[in-house]
Amino acid sequence: MPYNVYLKKNEEKRIVAGHPWVYANEVAKIEGKDKNGSLATVYDFNGRYIGKGYINHLSKILVRIFIRDNSEPNLQFYKDAISKANNYRLALGLKNCYRMVFGESDNLPALIVDKYADVLCVQFLSLGIEKNKDVIIQALIELFQPKGIYERSDVAVRQKEGLEERKGIIYGNFDTKVIIEENGLKMQVDLQNGQKTGYFLDQKENRYALRRYCKDKEVLDCFCNSGGFSLNAAVAGAKQVTALDISAQALSDVATNARLNGLDNVRTMQGDVFEKLRNFKKDGKTFDTIVLDPPAFCKSASEVKNAYKGYKDINILAMKLVRSGGFLISSSCSHYMTFPLFQNMLTDAARESGKKVRIVEIRTQSSDHPSMLSTDESLYLKFFVLQIL
Repeated sequence: MPYNVYLKKNEEKRIVAGHPWVYANEVAKIEGKDKNGSLATVYDFNGRYIGKGYINHLSKILVRIFIRDNSEPNLQFYKDAISKANNYRLALGLKNCYRMVFGESDNLPALIVDKYADVLCVQFLSLGIEKNKDVIIQALIELFQPKGIYERSDVAVRQKEGLEERKGIIYGNFDTKVIIEENGLKMQVDLQNGQKTGYFLDQKENRYALRRYCKDKEVLDCFCNSGGFSLNAAVAGAKQVTALDISAQALSDVATNARLNGLDNVRTMQGDVFEKLRNFKKDGKTFDTIVLDPPAFCKSASEVKNAYKGYKDINILAMKLVRSGGFLISSSCSHYMTFPLFQNMLTDAARESGKKVRIVEIRTQSSDHPSMLSTDESLYLKFFVLQIL
């Protein structure tokens, strides 16, 4: 007998409004018995139907709702849902590389599909989605006939679902280093070893927006990874771009991507960003434009306090290194570092650095990563362009 999940009184409001997650502590009772990861029907306290989703007793997120009518999650359901998600991106004019499916925002919780040229990269982040992997892969093949599909389910969140981390080719025979075109630039994406699914697609539009702050400028790109910001700065006519990262592999990727585009105004520098910024300050070195795009400093609410200090410290250092009239581009990809909290941190950093700072732009993740108003977790990327006066 399939699971029937009944919520506690008044716990349905957030979920009825569109949020897909049902937490275990919101549940009054569960009737029926089925396999973990199977489809469960969710009702409010009075027995009113809310929706259906995959259940996982091992996770704090007990049910991830993605059906609000009487549909069944078969092959056609997934083809329709994925096609709808992809058509949205096509309507925006996206072609060569983009996030095709963004989990909850595309009503397919815990499923990520990224397009890199003629190869797809996928993540299965919950037990229910994992159990439906074969039908999802079939849907992707029938819809798009990709050259190949690579899996990057090597993320810690799977452990909370009782799943092992996994990555590798699951369809086709292809080189895992794929050349994409982004903002008119060629970029080599390493599906096997790159960050996330190989590349940070969520910053695509922000990388292009950077260009207006780089012409004839000396630019420092901190935590540069494979050089997305560095190359956009270089092609915009920067006098010199310094791509700084602690990873030798990342810097090798920057050099490769600069060569792909015939750019000779990009140099690489290896080292800890905090340490290098302190050394620049000690040596009296300054820049016209600095980009800070660090990895998430906090991945849980309990880490926010320490993360706030880390973000503040590095922004203070950067503000002191920007020449008068220059720009600091500061970003955070942590959901727990909210927009108000991040802006407060920048305000504190400006005060403690002794600099007068004004906001030029506030941006978020690229349009192929839409966020649901009902789901705060889907809005995570903060991108501030500041001018140091």
